[in-house]
Amino acid sequence: MAVINHIRKIRIKKGISQVKMAEDLQVTRQTINAIEKHKYNPSLELALKIISYFNMPMEAIFILEEGEDDK
Repeated sequence: MAVINHIRKIRIKKGISQVKMAEDLQVTRQTINAIEKHKYNPSLELALKIISYFNMPMEAIFILEEGEDDK
């Protein structure tokens, strides 16, 4: 199973830069970049901070994608 996120799309729609988001969440811009490119899954703590930051339901930001082997 893979965790898919819509952080980049949401961030851009809200007019927030990676630098601003990183500063607000107290992480590096590189961390935000890696999460958006699906190279890194955020910790539970950071995922909850992101959900709160965007004030959106978890399902609008993160999706657990099931592969053929997971069924």
